[in-house]
Amino acid sequence: MNEIDISSTEDLIREINNLPNNYIYRGHASYDWKLQSTLERMLGSKWDAATVNKFERYALERFQPKFHLYDKENGSPQSKLAWLSILQHYGAPTRLLDFSESPYVALYFALEDYQPQLENDLALFALDYTALMDRSIDFIKKNDSKFTESLQTVASHQDEVFENIVDRFSYEIAWVTEPTKLNVRLDRQSGCFLVSGNKGSRITQLLDSDLYNGCDFRKYRIDRDLYTGLFALLRKVNLTSKNIYGDLQGLARSIRMELQVYAF
Repeated sequence: MNEIDISSTEDLIREINNLPNNYIYRGHASYDWKLQSTLERMLGSKWDAATVNKFERYALERFQPKFHLYDKENGSPQSKLAWLSILQHYGAPTRLLDFSESPYVALYFALEDYQPQLENDLALFALDYTALMDRSIDFIKKNDSKFTESLQTVASHQDEVFENIVDRFSYEIAWVTEPTKLNVRLDRQSGCFLVSGNKGSRITQLLDSDLYNGCDFRKYRIDRDLYTGLFALLRKVNLTSKNIYGDLQGLARSIRMELQVYAF
């Protein structure tokens, strides 16, 4: 992973604007935070395939029967990936790791969790999605002669490929995906997910493996002093909690972020 220091908003804008469209992004409120899913953080040292499977199955079995009682804006999920996506976006721990096609959305999430009093530098991850997926697809092809998908064909039926190939056979690969039918929040956030094909492997283990050697993966260290400037930048492009969430929760979060910036 290539680590790059950013000391001005101009440098940051120049960096992300120079990247082509085949990158995905994730923001962290602290540079020291590890790249790990919410379920990985919960399980910690207890992370293994059997435990992950048990926790995931429990969450789905508890969530699916009651979904229709609470949902007001999403259609009923039709695949495992879609169910996990809904769980993730409403706060339940999953092995999905949120990324966005937009670096500005990723920066927004870094700012949303930021606590100025801690004086942490922020982080922005940028990953070459095309290079990673090409390596992953080639890996599957070498292990399954019947697999004839390409990056282009996978896009039309991502749910099926994830459930019937990647997840079913626990391939030792990283995989970028999203449900074919997006939920409302995922669509608003230009979101996608990075996930380990093998439930027993942490995502950082896979990204550091020989399979992805040479794939461009960057981590920008954003100086803490840029916090208010980044907030102003996102406001100028009309990227706020109101737009990201589109509900009362978003409005309240937007007010909270404004108050925090003014207090800082």
